[in-house]
Amino acid sequence: MDAEDIRHMTLALSLGRRGQGNCWPNPAVGCVLVRDGRIVGRGWTQPGGRPHAETQALQQAGDLARGATAYVTLEPCAHHGETPPCAEALIAAGIKRVVSPLEDSDPRVAGQGFSLLREANIEVVTGVMADQAARDHAGFFLKTEQGRPLVTLKLAGSFDGRIATATGESKWITGPEARRAVHAMRARHDAVMVGGGTARADDPSLTVRDLGVGRQPVRVVISRHLDLPLLSQMARTAQEVPVWLCHGHGADHERIKAWEGLGARLIPCALHGTQLDVGDVLQQLGGAGLTRVFCEGGSALAASLLAEDLVDELIGFTAGLAIGAEGLPSVAAMGLDRLRQAPRFELIETRPLGGDALHRWTRALR
Repeated sequence: MDAEDIRHMTLALSLGRRGQGNCWPNPAVGCVLVRDGRIVGRGWTQPGGRPHAETQALQQAGDLARGATAYVTLEPCAHHGETPPCAEALIAAGIKRVVSPLEDSDPRVAGQGFSLLREANIEVVTGVMADQAARDHAGFFLKTEQGRPLVTLKLAGSFDGRIATATGESKWITGPEARRAVHAMRARHDAVMVGGGTARADDPSLTVRDLGVGRQPVRVVISRHLDLPLLSQMARTAQEVPVWLCHGHGADHERIKAWEGLGARLIPCALHGTQLDVGDVLQQLGGAGLTRVFCEGGSALAASLLAEDLVDELIGFTAGLAIGAEGLPSVAAMGLDRLRQAPRFELIETRPLGGDALHRWTRALR
């Protein structure tokens, strides 16, 4: 694999990540244009999904795009939507070579972008840094192929896996550095999700603060009965930052009307036994366009997602204190009898963060 191709694709991937959390339902794509060894254009998918990365880079490059190589982190689109296809824009600009790691799984594209480029006698190189690109676009691929977003489950607790004392005290187990890191992680996801118990107990705002973000993540609460306080932080700010409430079909009609009046979006979901079916919840969120969801608990929601094999990445923050068995566990009962039943993840990062430890785990890509 050519070293120059790897270097420029690395930059394109880093640019693409700038769009994560901001451009759903579109993929977060990065693009770098290189002519005679010099970068002449850069771009990434803009908030709301447009303009696309290629459009941004071509506009920056102008006439210098002619004869250049385009490094694009996903197959250029080939369908007519709100804007013309990016594949056609690259052809019209006189690009001579396109390096792109992956074919788009969206059936409206799915190889057609590459075909258009090749038919225009443009050299197309695929496979460069494909594994990294697949991880970056995993949420978009899951939404396209399985109808659900990628789920990152964040757990922050004591060394012995507790998130609160027996009396419910939980602020603050981890330190300010960990809390700031959580805000940065929220910013890279389309939505932040919690269970109704967490919403009632903590009255969280679930916003990104002190990072200067332009587009806040959607705030999703899973509550079968919609028994959520109407004077909470989320209720008071539902007009400014989106609030989506996933509830059962039998939720109280007056509560539904009250939340709609506050500006929330109400999403009825199927039941699994006596609880909301988390698989259906994710299908509903995927159908609404979400590609990446950051789940911050509580313990019952975490257990449901893990038990249904719906967690794609685990992020843990572990503090150097022990609370004991009487404390609230980070994950509720899952009903496992054998270790082989437990979902396993691969450790991909561990590092100190202030006085805490950060660890990230992922499973093999689907």
